[in-house]
Amino acid sequence: MIDLLTTKYNYIAAILLMAGGLYMVIGDRNLVKKVIGMNLFQTGIFLFFITTAFVEGGEPPVIQEGVETYVSPLPHVLILTAIVVGVSLTAVALTLIIRIYSEYGTLREDVITEMETDD
Repeated sequence: MIDLLTTKYNYIAAILLMAGGLYMVIGDRNLVKKVIGMNLFQTGIFLFFITTAFVEGGEPPVIQEGVETYVSPLPHVLILTAIVVGVSLTAVALTLIIRIYSEYGTLREDVITEMETDD
């Protein structure tokens, strides 16, 4: 069991990041903290994909003599695209949060819902 924990620490870190991010998204009422939790969850997913793409003894995908094991560049390309999408999503979410704060004067989800039901 200890050997498994010392060799697979990347997977453990990815699971902890995803669990912490999911808890922040579900458990917290503050909208900014929800965006931070979403970013933590995304970071855990990025770490998981990159960790699973690792090939022991793999070489870059350039044809060479004597090389039998190559590393696929596809997971890295997908993660780069996901990072760009994540940054864009964060920017839009924070812009909407600024607009919500200027309209309601609070960032708490339950208070905003209560204000909407009172109207």
